[in-house]
Amino acid sequence: MGGSSCPPEVIRRVISDMKVKEITVAYGTTENSPITFLGFPLDNLDLKTDSVGYIMDHTEAKVVDSSSGQMLPLGQPGELLIRGYCVMQGYWDEPDRTQESISEDGWYKTGDIASLNQYGYCRIEGRIKDMINRGGEKIFPAEVEQFLYTHPKVKDVQVVGVKDDRLGEQVCACIKVAEGQHCTVEEIKAYCKGQISYFKIPHYVMFVESYPLTASGKIQKNKLRAEMEDSLGL
Repeated sequence: MGGSSCPPEVIRRVISDMKVKEITVAYGTTENSPITFLGFPLDNLDLKTDSVGYIMDHTEAKVVDSSSGQMLPLGQPGELLIRGYCVMQGYWDEPDRTQESISEDGWYKTGDIASLNQYGYCRIEGRIKDMINRGGEKIFPAEVEQFLYTHPKVKDVQVVGVKDDRLGEQVCACIKVAEGQHCTVEEIKAYCKGQISYFKIPHYVMFVESYPLTASGKIQKNKLRAEMEDSLGL
């Protein structure tokens, strides 16, 4: 469950199927040593929050426009920046990468899209590099993934943007079907209709057996995107 946002439906399955009665949601990065937001333990009755928790005492956080660097109002999504003694000194023997990631006044650029509310709670929307731009509409894959996880035949799902000549990018859902189930493209699209915004409904639905992974088990969305474009002949 580490390495990326965990959909609420997966947490529900861990609680019900694995009998894990207490799960604490937290957010951080290796570069931040590693926890910066810490939530409350979740149980069967408390899965409504979409927050990763409250900013920890030793940490500062702000949300900025990734292109201009200007701080954004509370509730508006942008790039999450972290500052504090938890922030690393730099990447080993990579001064250029360090300079790109940490500002002169000590703010670490997480690369995550997030929003903060007036109480200091943080909601992670997705990764900047994973955001899909469909004809000017900004789509965060995590939002579509969380919805598709509620489909009873979906065991796992990853959403990526694939290139499109007219709109720039289209939404592609890469789905692992639950064991013993058969699912069709039409079923998935019909399930989405009227439940999520029309432009977020996957244009392509691909059924897969596995996802490309890093050595630590994180899904490599750039490779997955390339595989889907190749399969679709884009």
